[in-house]
Amino acid sequence: MTDNKPIVVGLGEVLWDVFSQQKRPGGAPANVAYHAARLGAQAFLVSAVGADADGQKLLAQLQMHHIACCTARVPYPTGRVEVTLHHGAATYQIVENSAWDHIPFTQEAAQLMAQADAACFGTLAFRSPDTAHTLRQLLDQMRPQALKVLDVNLRPPYYSAELLQDLLGRCNALKLNDEEAPILAPLAGAAADPADVCRGLLARYGLRLVILTAGARYSEIYTPAGVSRLPMPVVKVADTVGAGDSFTGAFITAFLQGQTLEQAHRQAVQTAAYVCTRPGAWPE
Repeated sequence: MTDNKPIVVGLGEVLWDVFSQQKRPGGAPANVAYHAARLGAQAFLVSAVGADADGQKLLAQLQMHHIACCTARVPYPTGRVEVTLHHGAATYQIVENSAWDHIPFTQEAAQLMAQADAACFGTLAFRSPDTAHTLRQLLDQMRPQALKVLDVNLRPPYYSAELLQDLLGRCNALKLNDEEAPILAPLAGAAADPADVCRGLLARYGLRLVILTAGARYSEIYTPAGVSRLPMPVVKVADTVGAGDSFTGAFITAFLQGQTLEQAHRQAVQTAAYVCTRPGAWPE
């Protein structure tokens, strides 16, 4: 960390979110890096794009928004997700065998991870053996005191109980939503109630914190010392694309900048609420 500018790394997918009329940059780790950069972190992305026009345009977007890259060019098409909106809520059709399914291990990325204050990764990037192998190697480079944030981001059919158990053993912080909580209940040794699941995961895996979001209703952050709970502000929703990622990026950055748990939580809530009022995951 330099001059209160924590090093925050997104690990995994970067892609184009394709809406009916236009496309916008996205991918959960890239979204986290975007919001970390906006709030004062040194933001990096470890990913891959294709040697195509879409890949070149994505790299330009990352540079324009001050996200430093360890992002390779590989001989696969740049990632795309077809996004369908219904009253602002999004559903996703994710194109397979994309560039980010083949993220290579590099010494540059390994050196970055050894310096990182936090990294955020999700289950989706582990759907391919190439990227899964790379990300496991990179997570092993991180210092014990760094935050390793798993955003479970469950997208059927790209997860399993075995994968979740493996990744829970590799993280020290967790982000999930109230719809994902019942799926993780068996791993928590708990009933389906989201609060019980969060407490169970916190204790069973020795986590530093668990972030729970519940859509437009509330969010909670569980730590061994207690729970922070805040309602979500009432806003006019444009779409919910990237809202959870913005919450994660804002919270990580504020927390690493020295804000209290409650202050960082409030920053995350305000950021996610704002993102919901604007189209896409990267609002200006």
